[in-house]
Amino acid sequence: MSQNVGQFLTRRARRDPNLEAIFEPANGRRLSYRELNSRSNQAASALLGLGLEKGDRVGLLLMNGAEFVETFFGAGKAGLVNVPLNWRLVADELEFIVSDAGAKVMVYSEEFAEVIAELKSRGDKTAVEHWIQVGGTPADGCLSYDDWLGAAGSDEPAATASGDDLLFIMYTSGTTGLPKGVMHSHETVLWATFTIAATSDMRHQDRFLNCLPLFHVGALSPVIAGVYSGGSITLMRAFDPTAAWEIIRDEQINSTLMVPAMLQFMLLTYDKDAHDTANLRWVMSGAAPVPKTLIETYAAMDIEIHQVYGLTESCGPACLISADDALTHAGSTGKAFYFTEVRVVNEAGDDCEPGEAGEVLVAGPHIMLGYWNRPDATSETIVDGWLHTGDVATIDADGFVTIVDRVKDMLISGGENVYPAEIENVLLGHEKVGDAGVIGIPSAKWGESPLAVVVPKDDSITAEELMEFCKGKLAAFKTVKAVEFVGEIPRNASGKILKRELREQYSYDAPE
Repeated sequence: MSQNVGQFLTRRARRDPNLEAIFEPANGRRLSYRELNSRSNQAASALLGLGLEKGDRVGLLLMNGAEFVETFFGAGKAGLVNVPLNWRLVADELEFIVSDAGAKVMVYSEEFAEVIAELKSRGDKTAVEHWIQVGGTPADGCLSYDDWLGAAGSDEPAATASGDDLLFIMYTSGTTGLPKGVMHSHETVLWATFTIAATSDMRHQDRFLNCLPLFHVGALSPVIAGVYSGGSITLMRAFDPTAAWEIIRDEQINSTLMVPAMLQFMLLTYDKDAHDTANLRWVMSGAAPVPKTLIETYAAMDIEIHQVYGLTESCGPACLISADDALTHAGSTGKAFYFTEVRVVNEAGDDCEPGEAGEVLVAGPHIMLGYWNRPDATSETIVDGWLHTGDVATIDADGFVTIVDRVKDMLISGGENVYPAEIENVLLGHEKVGDAGVIGIPSAKWGESPLAVVVPKDDSITAEELMEFCKGKLAAFKTVKAVEFVGEIPRNASGKILKRELREQYSYDAPE
């Protein structure tokens, strides 16, 4: 029988109505599953009351909070498609995504009223018909979320979507610089939830701390799995390392997920006398390889770090290290998730020998349906049921995977994927730039930061001028942190920039 993922909340509220579903440290609000489900039903009713029909898209430009969760599940119940939006993006970037998705409704936090006003002023460049603001006083032409939700009924809606019907479209940057919408259905999310539950140590009534923004699949999928397993989810509105230690202590947190940069920040504020971690069984960490030294440092604090490898295209799961193997195989991201198949292949498409580097392929019922409106990109990425990740790894005789390089020159800054082509396109828009290549350089603060290698048309150009030029055209985490001027950028016979040569030449630490 096909399932509607929105009804995960319905079933959990029926079984555990009084169990705490969500706690928000920012405002002290706690919601039981009964309360969260009721509000989700109101969201479903309110969305349908706007005249939306099955399959219509709803943009979510929201900080972490109950409003994101209840709207996401409510849209799912109503047969609508969520489009989580990265709130670090600027208006131009958001316009492309919102327009590409054809979102008819935008639900946004008051923090983003200014960028929403900019989008709204562009008229018919998007399909958005309804603007709904969470918190504060909405501008003319926008609705108050509390008023909009409060006027709706809380009866359980009839589920009209399941199976291959879309549940969300999550945009991820591509090597062309244009984001692609990853399509996940009720079925793919259902299987992602199953494989997370079958592989990770998520338990009924566990208390899970979510520090990552919910527009990332690495945050969204564990929250969905938490509802499925009957956990209590603490949602940090924004990450703060000192506050995170205090929440882990005061809320008796059992598990959490943080990117390596977050774990580094956490070490800087740790006080063993003040920060009790007795209830913390494990911390899952991904988005970038976790240094062995970091795993060992946390092990000395009696905190297990479980390295995970996943992708938006796989709805999160690919590989996960188990508790038993976390130290003995430190540096590995572990074996494939329970309902997941992983291969490492050479250029001929044959399985690599143990220790031989090759491309990671992933298969399973949780793999995306494809890229929204991009059948060409879909057919290039999914071949014979296998997702071609572009990541380079080794696999040993026992199935342990170790990531050794990342997707087509992508760099990761503070847990965010940054694709050089997008930055290069912006740089090439400067009248004094003749050619440009972007690579990642080490950053003690963010893991990696963008370095621009530029061939100038005019020798009067300065690094400061270029970095200022990028501001407002790219999200802050994508902006260039250093610039090198050269006479020529190395390219191969087909014109592709030889990024490996650039990385060998420029390997210094980024200025902070």
